[in-house]
Amino acid sequence: MSQPNDKPKSRTKKDLVKTIAERIDLPQLRTRQLVQQTFDALIDALVEEGRVELRNFGIFQIKRREARMARNPRTGQAVPVLAKTIVTFKPGKEMEARVRSLEQRPRSPQPPTPQGPEDTGRQTPPPR
Repeated sequence: MSQPNDKPKSRTKKDLVKTIAERIDLPQLRTRQLVQQTFDALIDALVEEGRVELRNFGIFQIKRREARMARNPRTGQAVPVLAKTIVTFKPGKEMEARVRSLEQRPRSPQPPTPQGPEDTGRQTPPPR
């Protein structure tokens, strides 16, 4: 099990550009332009059509969330939540299958965690 501070490393657009540039043997500058144009076209299509379906990847869709009443978990007080428009993503079959295959992979061993009286499992906030 991972530690509370352990976050999976995120891949950035720069990382993706580098990987794609190496695969298709294009300069990174040209690849970055192509990737950005792809993202821009995806956003434009989503705004215009409300739905973008990419076979084997997934479906992006704009949905409207209605206004509602929620509850502040700290105080229990009712709080109004305004209506808003959100983007949802539903992964395609191929993506789901590849992500599910991660469950079958053996995990790398995690370093042992301290088991003393001083280890409460809580994170201490950084000093101000």
